Amino acid sequence: MRKRARAAPAAGLAGSLLKEVVAEPGRLPESLASFALRHLGPGAGPTVERLRAAHPEADGAALRSLIATRGRRAVTAEGAFVGGPFLLLIPVAFCDALLTQVRTVLEIAAAEGRDSADPERAAELLVLQGVYGDTGTARAALDPVRARPGTEGGRGRVAALWDLVARMARLLGLVTPGDGAGRWVRVGRWALLGAVFLVGLVAPLVWLPYMASGYYRGTTRMTDRAVVFYVGSADPRARRGERLDPYRARAGLRAMGSVLLPAVALFLVVVTDVRIAGGRWPVVGIVLTTSCLLTGGWWLWRHYRRRCRSTDGIRPDP
Repeated sequence: MRKRARAAPAAGLAGSLLKEVVAEPGRLPESLASFALRHLGPGAGPTVERLRAAHPEADGAALRSLIATRGRRAVTAEGAFVGGPFLLLIPVAFCDALLTQVRTVLEIAAAEGRDSADPERAAELLVLQGVYGDTGTARAALDPVRARPGTEGGRGRVAALWDLVARMARLLGLVTPGDGAGRWVRVGRWALLGAVFLVGLVAPLVWLPYMASGYYRGTTRMTDRAVVFYVGSADPRARRGERLDPYRARAGLRAMGSVLLPAVALFLVVVTDVRIAGGRWPVVGIVLTTSCLLTGGWWLWRHYRRRCRSTDGIRPDP
């Protein structure tokens, strides 16, 4: 019971972070770094010590690999929040994923003997996220006295929230505007996103493999940068044997099931020729809406149930 009590407060941190960053969306990276240091920094060191005690045979590289793997899987699990009738939960899901990603970085720092609660870790987080080029500039930006107030006050709430979500996506590594991709590649990415969005309105779980893949790549890049930053070189064993992660494979299978349910329901509507008020379209609308809510609701219930069972604060698979 004690272990569950430790995990429960972490589940509510995403909402608290969202309230804080909505108040000043222009300072999202700085607010995230300060918030994470206060709430996650003190626990990162003890978590690493428990891991080290549970795996006494692991050397430094193996311990970092374990931390990175746990972090990638935990962040990937949050990708399943973004889908179908739960699109309004995108900001909360992104905050949760950001906190999990940052916690992984703090644990990598703790594994290298750094104090995970030291204010210097917040400045290092901003450098690792690519927000600032050096820790000196990052420290100055974290100073609440020197920080400039946000300028989003005159914008509409919807526009400000959209901008905040876009900033979160960039920090998570889901959007990489500077990756050097050609114009047609970028067009293809946006076309794929639009197609997944439209299909996700009918079959919400199709978002699982799409977002899980994006979270996985973004977190992998972040953990690789953290290892280079704190160790001086990348670990050659960090991702060995993880070409097909079981978490991503399960997400894909569940997405296929999400598509299958409305497809079977529509097939039955056509075969039985069910009509309402002489028309078939009202039946189609009811079937699609119901199947969407059933698949999305089933996943949400399952996700929260597993989350409550978690005993170490790391999210289970989606």
